[in-house]
Amino acid sequence: MSNKDVHLEIRDSVAIVRLSRPAKRNALSDGLILALRNVFENLPDTVRAAVLDGEGEHFCAGLDLSELKERDAGQGLHHSRMWHAALECLQYGPVPVVAALHGAVVGGGLELASACHIRVADESTFYALPEGSRGIFVGGGGAVRIPRLIGAARMADMMLTGRVYNAQDGERIGFAQYLVPLGQAFDKAFELAQRVAQNAPLTNYALMHALPRIAEQPADQGFLTEALMAAIAQSAPEAKSRVKDFLEGRANKVKKD
Repeated sequence: MSNKDVHLEIRDSVAIVRLSRPAKRNALSDGLILALRNVFENLPDTVRAAVLDGEGEHFCAGLDLSELKERDAGQGLHHSRMWHAALECLQYGPVPVVAALHGAVVGGGLELASACHIRVADESTFYALPEGSRGIFVGGGGAVRIPRLIGAARMADMMLTGRVYNAQDGERIGFAQYLVPLGQAFDKAFELAQRVAQNAPLTNYALMHALPRIAEQPADQGFLTEALMAAIAQSAPEAKSRVKDFLEGRANKVKKD
């Protein structure tokens, strides 16, 4: 499933998916977006978690503007929806995805990162949404996902003024859940993915597919959805086995790191 734009490596139960356009700072072409969709739609059944990384000095510098074409409104609509479908294969795909962020996480690159479930940034990371200065608008799901991370007001500020967030401020406002020293984003992301891969698959599925939807539901609907998902998860044989191991002293107890 690897190609010139996206490289796939499997290490035990973790898939490493790497953007491979370093000469273009991993800028997003349609080919790269479709390759990502193909990879996540066809992960082997043995994979339990994934790491999304970028080759070279940058995670992703956004849309490859050399591919920007004149489109009428209908063509632009369908093009945006194609990106939506591809990134939904990450957000609502088969396994949790941990993004290893470094260097530029800009425009479409930030839209891509926001579709992942956990984001680890190193100290070189910076975030920006330059679409406003270029006379365009986000089209890869950023208008939905990014405000859920940092709020609509902060996103509007970034697009109106060209504001750039560094790694420290980006972690503070919610772009990343982890901030690590320079060059350590991938190692930390892989460590987290290995930990995630040890969870019961149905619990991971609930966290990916049910939790974000519960968060958007009115409280009474959310409580019902939560109850249904809890009942389904705890009925799985693996869940019963894990609870039994804990009760009989064969499972690790929670400790401070």
